[in-house]
Amino acid sequence: MNLSGWILKKTGWTFKVNLTMPDKCIIVIAPHTSNWDFILGELGIHSVGMKAGFLMKDTWFFFPLGYLLKALGGIPVNRRQHGNLTQSIVQAYNETPKLAIGVTPEGTRSPNPNWHKGAIFMAREAQVPLVLAYFDYKERVVCIDREFELSDDADADLLRIKQYFQQHGCGKYPEKFVTGLEKEH
Repeated sequence: MNLSGWILKKTGWTFKVNLTMPDKCIIVIAPHTSNWDFILGELGIHSVGMKAGFLMKDTWFFFPLGYLLKALGGIPVNRRQHGNLTQSIVQAYNETPKLAIGVTPEGTRSPNPNWHKGAIFMAREAQVPLVLAYFDYKERVVCIDREFELSDDADADLLRIKQYFQQHGCGKYPEKFVTGLEKEH
């Protein structure tokens, strides 16, 4: 057992991978309600000998933390400037034989029913699978669960992704997790 696995075990957490991980993929992760999600995700992925990059708000990449985040696979995202992040990510997939990037479609730890479709567009354009993963603070599990079948309709895909996450996982702060589908019940 490596150090990451030991830390998870000592804190009562389990990391599960329910599929054979593809060499390249986008990992959609929810619910995202706490900064602890990042730490648990990193411990989990390293506990099984994998590495995944992640998108993170650029304001976190200050000295000296920025060096550590980049070494862990961090990709700074400037949400104030609308550039072409998708094309940069597609280029990274084209130039790398093995790459997984974790994305939180909520885009924030605050309640947000307006999830981002960027992961869908990135997976489609890079021609890599989209994989769904969740945090469950009640059960103390981080799980990379399944591959998601993309369609030609990003809105329909996002709806199905939201429906999946309504059934899977539990955030550290459940009241901060919203999909926008709650009012339909």
